[in-house]
Amino acid sequence: MSSLSDAHHPLSSPAVLTPADSDPLRPPPMDRDLQKPYVSDHFFSDPLHFSDVNFGPSDGNNVSDLNGVESPSKSLESSGSLSRSSSSNSEYIKISVSNPQKEQEVSNSLVPGGSSYITYLITTRTNIAEFGGSEFSVRRRFKDVVTLSERLAESYRGFFIPPRPDKSVVEGQVMQKQEFVEQRRVALEKYLRKLAGHPVIRMSDEFKVFLQVQGRLPLPTTTDVASRMIDGAVNLPKQLLSESAMAPQEVVQPAKGGRDLLRLFKELKQSMTNDWGSSKPPIAEEDKEFLEKKEKLCDFEQQLSAVSQQAESLVKTQQDMAETFGELGLTLIKLTKFENEEAVFNCQRVRAADTKNVATAAVKASRLYRELNSQTVKHLDVLHDYLGLMLAVHGAFSERSSALLTEQTLLSDLSSLRSRAEKLEAASSKVFGGDKSRIQKLEQLKESIRTTEDAKNVAMREYKRIKENNRSELERFDRELQADFLSMLKGFVTNQVRYAEKMSEVWGKVAEETSSYSKESS
Repeated sequence: MSSLSDAHHPLSSPAVLTPADSDPLRPPPMDRDLQKPYVSDHFFSDPLHFSDVNFGPSDGNNVSDLNGVESPSKSLESSGSLSRSSSSNSEYIKISVSNPQKEQEVSNSLVPGGSSYITYLITTRTNIAEFGGSEFSVRRRFKDVVTLSERLAESYRGFFIPPRPDKSVVEGQVMQKQEFVEQRRVALEKYLRKLAGHPVIRMSDEFKVFLQVQGRLPLPTTTDVASRMIDGAVNLPKQLLSESAMAPQEVVQPAKGGRDLLRLFKELKQSMTNDWGSSKPPIAEEDKEFLEKKEKLCDFEQQLSAVSQQAESLVKTQQDMAETFGELGLTLIKLTKFENEEAVFNCQRVRAADTKNVATAAVKASRLYRELNSQTVKHLDVLHDYLGLMLAVHGAFSERSSALLTEQTLLSDLSSLRSRAEKLEAASSKVFGGDKSRIQKLEQLKESIRTTEDAKNVAMREYKRIKENNRSELERFDRELQADFLSMLKGFVTNQVRYAEKMSEVWGKVAEETSSYSKESS
């Protein structure tokens, strides 16, 4: 895997270029008065419905770094907060999202506050020399994150790019609610940390610009679907009436949104021919190793989903245990109070004191179960992370299929154009002196053949590039999956043992205090 300059195809969307004296990647002056970012314990979303769990205070054993992020040895969230580096373990990118602020859109809206939005302070600390600085901060809105995600998807086809947080359907109604703003802040922080953990994305110009350039994000947004459909409807008659072929610079991106309706129709036809036609496609996916890995990943996703459901069940059970022990403790405390108030004999007061000890132990057990549950969720949340990553895996495989379909379509077009040219040339040769209209038509066909040939070569290179990206990403996926799951299991088991020992101490103390009863009964 290479840097952006190598990963970009020369015919893909151009990168942002600025004069040397206004380099957007030059770090701004560091703000020494930056507010220390607030980092919540965790953020949970579907499919692991852990967000409803009520956690008590932690045991204080977690060690945080200077950015308020847990140490890698203490939490599996380190895979998102501290980026992995294939070149050196000492390199890091630490990102925090904090200090959400409400701002007004510069528009002519007649509704007061109707054009407001939330911006977040994104602070980055790194020791990577390519960033040109060690600490910088910018303000970004969610719209900027969407733009970054779209540009990365266009420029890095075939990579497992972590999916961005979803845009809420009812966002306009809940935008001002503090709970929603905090959930989005945590989700954005987690997303940016995952991007920083990707060995290629972390060094991309798009990511650097997003993290460093002050003011409005200088990354061009993707044209909206409506505009692409209008452009496609306008261009379709011209494409149907002429011999214009697919331009080489167009094939490095999939046909989407309707800008090139003719290309969409052709690729749809080719796809149906591949599935239902009697003839085989000009080329096909022949990488058996890739197909086997793809099938195994589908099976892995199903198993992962099943494990995540059991993890959710475990969390719910531990939460129920915490609540049950807490209620038991409170009930016993009430019983103790009743015994003391209504006591007539001294033995009743002794029994009340012993009951109070059991009540205290039950309350302590409740607190320990809550702490254990909090740690359990933090460790098993890696299951949720990988379920989310599977969306990126499917997206990368889809890009591969799309690139192959484009190449197949171009090969079919090329074969059809050559056949038409041969027939037209044969017909023209029978006419003495040649038919000027046929000759002109033949020249147009030859030009279309040359253009299609160039587009086919570009599509072939793009398909090979995406295949190589898939291969390298699958290797990285296997390495990191093994390391992350091993760390998850170690952390999970260690915490179960640690809290089991604490609970054993609590109940062991009660057993010693009540051992006199067993002696008296014997």
